[in-house]
Amino acid sequence: MKPKISALSISLLWILITLFLQGCTANRYNTFVAAYENSFRERVSYKTHHVPRDGLSIVAREYGAKNDKPTYVMLHGFPDSLHLYDRVAPLLAKDRHIIAFDFIGWGDSDKPLQHRYDVASLTRDLDAVVDYFKLRKVVLVMHDASGQPGIDWALEHSEKTAGLVLLDMYYAAMPTLKAPEAIDLFSTPGLRRDLSVWATRHSDRLWLSRFKAQIANFIENDAQRPRFVKLFAHQSLAIRPAFYGLNRVLREEIKQRQAKQQQLREFKAPVRIIFGQQDPYMNEGVARAFDALFPHSELFMIQQAGHFVQIDQPEQVANLMRYFPTSNKHSARKK
Repeated sequence: MKPKISALSISLLWILITLFLQGCTANRYNTFVAAYENSFRERVSYKTHHVPRDGLSIVAREYGAKNDKPTYVMLHGFPDSLHLYDRVAPLLAKDRHIIAFDFIGWGDSDKPLQHRYDVASLTRDLDAVVDYFKLRKVVLVMHDASGQPGIDWALEHSEKTAGLVLLDMYYAAMPTLKAPEAIDLFSTPGLRRDLSVWATRHSDRLWLSRFKAQIANFIENDAQRPRFVKLFAHQSLAIRPAFYGLNRVLREEIKQRQAKQQQLREFKAPVRIIFGQQDPYMNEGVARAFDALFPHSELFMIQQAGHFVQIDQPEQVANLMRYFPTSNKHSARKK
């Protein structure tokens, strides 16, 4: 007589198998990231800082040394981290001072569970970083979700803002703006979002499969795609509270900034817009809408580059940033 296998036994077996597979995945990512970080440290000189902010810690990397030029402060979007600039920062560090950092809830910075993840929090992170490094003049390099806190900060601190670099980002609603698939899923109120949050919160494998698919769509460079998908996936399990929280308020944050567009039309600092031509989300229409808003802007569409333009074409992005905003030609008002 064959022994009966209870439903409870099957459930326990499934849980054990799932935990085992998750453990194997985590170990594989840990090994890859350790090797990546060791290689990066051997090739690139930088200092790691822990910036205090309201009892929390923001991890920042400092490249190059302060000089008479404005410091580039590089802001990542979501769902990524300061590693978004690993291919650009070293190219600029010889003659520019650069700070890249992880927002609270992301990358290697603190990730409090009881925290309101919204644009106001991201803006306070940026303010804490500028104060910590005692920066008098900055060029904000913004990507994706960091466009909102970056522009908000610049509008409030015009005396410290030497210029803005816009990389495939959004601020307010624009006609051709399209949310990436994962962002659309987790930012649209309703049962589908609630079930997706519950499922991905309780299943690392489900979260990772969706996360990796979305990141892969952001990168056009076939050689770099596997490396950065693994790198961001390694950090992604811990960012879920911040990801869910920022998505929950995303649509309202976009709506609130419609009224600020007039301030962009009066913005005095130079703006350089660098977007990937193959980005289907923050696309050429979005880039041109920004160019029409800012009175002192220049637009560059980069071929063979998607949403992560700084990963796909770092040399072109770095070249466009290297002498900005020191040239007088960038200060001429557009007709």
